[in-house]
Formats: sequence, structure tokens, C-alpha cells
Amino acid sequence: MSLPTPPARSDSARAIADAVRSGETTAADTVAAALGRIDDTNPRLNAFIDIFHQRASEQAKAIDTRVASGEGKNLPLAGVPIALKDNICLGWGRTTCASRMLEDYRSPFTATAAQRLINAGAIVVGKANLDEFAMGASGEHSVFGASKNPWDESRTCGGSSSGSACAVAAGLVPIALGSDTGGSIRQPASHTGTVGFKPTYGRVSRWGLVAFASSLDQIGPFATSVDDAALVYAIIAGTDPNDLTSSARSVDDQGDPLATTDAAAPDSQPLRIGVPRFAQSGGNHPAVDGALKAATAALANAGAEIVEVDLPHADHAIAAYYLIAPAEASSNLARFDGVRYGHRAESPADLEDLFVRSRTEGFGPEVRRRIMLGTHILSSGYYDAYYLTALKARRLIAGDYTRLLEGEDDASRCDALLMPPAPGPAFKLGDKLDDPLALYLEDIYTAGVSLAGLPAITIPAITSEVDGVTLPTGVQLVGAHWQEAKLLRLARVLEQSLPA
Repeated sequence: MSLPTPPARSDSARAIADAVRSGETTAADTVAAALGRIDDTNPRLNAFIDIFHQRASEQAKAIDTRVASGEGKNLPLAGVPIALKDNICLGWGRTTCASRMLEDYRSPFTATAAQRLINAGAIVVGKANLDEFAMGASGEHSVFGASKNPWDESRTCGGSSSGSACAVAAGLVPIALGSDTGGSIRQPASHTGTVGFKPTYGRVSRWGLVAFASSLDQIGPFATSVDDAALVYAIIAGTDPNDLTSSARSVDDQGDPLATTDAAAPDSQPLRIGVPRFAQSGGNHPAVDGALKAATAALANAGAEIVEVDLPHADHAIAAYYLIAPAEASSNLARFDGVRYGHRAESPADLEDLFVRSRTEGFGPEVRRRIMLGTHILSSGYYDAYYLTALKARRLIAGDYTRLLEGEDDASRCDALLMPPAPGPAFKLGDKLDDPLALYLEDIYTAGVSLAGLPAITIPAITSEVDGVTLPTGVQLVGAHWQEAKLLRLARVLEQSLPA
């Protein structure tokens, strides 16, 4: 069987839901087709950890019954098959985080973001692969093996949301949820030619997302178009009493974030797009420079003003991120001790032996590396020197972004920043596995945005030949806090302005 291609626009989530609601097709047929694609392709691509054949089929029949009874208008995702990254809890099947530690864990509840999609008529057909506990940039840190890029199976999908990106890129599902801590939605979206959207920190509930770094984690969608990403965002955004870090701020244009499509709307002045100088690094792959050039030209042709801007503390983002995130991971993962749940070592000699062997056997090398780093950072004598210093750097980094995007000077304020999501296109599986620093540097253009808590979206920009293979490369748009609707409108302008 030939490799599936990304779904055509007529197979978008919006089009599927419209067809199910109108009776043109059924949810049962739609889900059966998706499961067939997954069964044919997943043994090769390894996008899914679990596939829910029976449960998904039963839910599809229930959606058809609701549509037949006249409830279709209340189901914006009627019959749409979706995937969930396997660190997002679901009340059936397993939630493994791609780790031996939780290999057989079954959550008693469903995450808020997932439940909102289910309430809107979406049908979860499976749980997607990922780097263990979302720690990685290649998808290779999974106890179930790496997902393979549909564009070239010898290459990574990126990470940590590797399976979610793979499932959408291969046309297995039109929508998948991922999580983004330091770039884990935006980087794999670039590597797979999909749209990946990270909302403002606190805009989407984290309840039911297995914690990596609690001040950074955010759930967001993968899709084949900005339209579909906006549709999913509108459903999952909003406050949640179960998550005290979710914002009570009202969600602008939640019904239809793309209601306004003109490039200059809703502003009276032409859009001003800032291109950070540090993002035009000599270390970028030529494909990345080509994508940035194509996006800049497309926005200029659409009437936007393009300006170069400075982020003075951007060079410190990787160091700050890889101090803060491991410190929070060390704290969050302390609960996995072999006592309450998760992997437990057999026949421990004593309590200390139980703890040591359970955690050593349950966690993979990358997770253990980050736990040890984080524990060292938080230890007596190092807390002030490392963790507190990183928090101070975070404030400076965030200030650079907010000055450009939310500053009081109308003449210099930007409507968005345009940056690469990664320094290169998808790389070969195994190329960077033995070099943690090289993998950490994959986050060079995304970590600062996460530290600032800003919304950002990756959209496909170009395809180019890399070592004899055609690969996609995306660009990243970064917006002001809580301005998701404006950012999505701008992203659609760019999407429509780029060459087909």
C-alpha cells in the first residue's frame, strides 16, 4: 500500500462535521474509514499507542442517533475522528505517557480539553505516541518506539507530540491534541507540514494533562488548516474550576475566532510584523531561511509592514528553560515512587530499594537525566544560583516579548512576531539521540515563547529538497497574551498568501 498523503481540504474537520450533520455521510462510516487507515498504516508509522476500535464505533453510532434526533446543530465536531497525545487522560484505555512507569495505567477520569471535544461530537479513535512524559524533541524517547515521519520514514516527526503530528500529517485523523511545554506542538508541526497551535498559558485547562513543567505546559491542537485549529481552539478554550491556573478571562470570538478575515482587521492601521534578528541565525538550515523568506514576502504582499526587531535576552532562553523545566519535572515526577501507582520493582529488599529500583526501571534515560538535573537545581546551595537566577532571566525574556507585542508605543508595537519553529527541517532518526544538547537546541526558537506564556502557531510555509527527499518547513507566528483570535486570523492570511 502506498503511503497516505495529508487529507484534502474537503476532508477537514469542518467538512466532516458538516457532512455528518447534513446526512451526507454518517459518523459510523467516517470513523470506520479512519480506523481502516490507522490499521493499514500504524504498524509502519507508529503514530498510535492504543487504538479504540470498539469504543470509537459505539460512540460513532451514538452520534448518528443524536444527529437523527435533531441534535446535530449542537455538535460542531459531529463524527470527527481525533487522536489524543497519550499524556492527556481519558476515562477508557490506557494513559501511559509512553513510559514503562505508567505502561498499564488507566485513568479514572477524562481531561477537560478532551471532554469538551467529546461533548462537541468528536470521537477519540486512539492515543498518540510521544516522547516519554513529553520530554524530548524527536519522539525517540518512547518506550513504544519512535513515530516515523510520513514524508520520509527514516526521519523524526519532531517531539514531544510526535504521534499527534504524525497522525494528522499522514491523513489518519484531521485533528489531534498535543501538549507544548517548550515547543512540543510547534516544532513537530513544522517537521510534518501540519498546523500546530499553542494558546496562551492558562487559556486551555491543564486538568487531566499529566504534568511535566506546570508553569509551562499547555494543550493545543494539530490540524491540516488554520480553520480547523481555530475550530478546536474555540471548543477547548475557557476557564475550568478544576484547574486554578486556567484564566477566568473571557475568550474573544470563541464562537468563531476567524469571523474576521481581512489582513488589516480588526485594526485601522496595516499590520506590523516583527522578525527577530536572532531568528535569522547563520546556524539555520537553508530550508528554514527559505521558509522565513517566503512567509515574509507573503505577508508583505498581503499589506503588512515587516520590521526587524531585537529580543535582547533571547540567547538565554534555552539555559533558563532547561533549568526551570527540569526543576518542575523533578517535583512533579516525585509522585511516581512505586508505592501508590505506576511501575513497582519486584521483591524489594527495603523501602529505599523499592524507591530506587522502581524509578530506575520505570523511567527512561532522558527522563532520569532531567529528574537528576532538576533535583540538583533545587538542592540546598544551588537553588539560588540556578533556579532563582533562571526565574529572573525568565522575567527579562518575557519582558522582551511583551515590550514588542504589548508595549505602550504604538509606533513600535508589533501585531505579531514571525520566527522559525526549529533551526532545521526533520532530521534523521538517531542522528541526535546521543547528543542531548543538540536535541535541546531544537527548542531555540520556541522555548522563549513558552517562558513568556504567549500564544503561537506554526503553519506550513514551503517544501524543499533535503538530501534528495522532499520535506516541509513551517514558520511560527507569535501573538500577544490572550489575543488568539487575532493571531489565528493573521495565520490564515499567511496561510492563504503562501504559494500552494
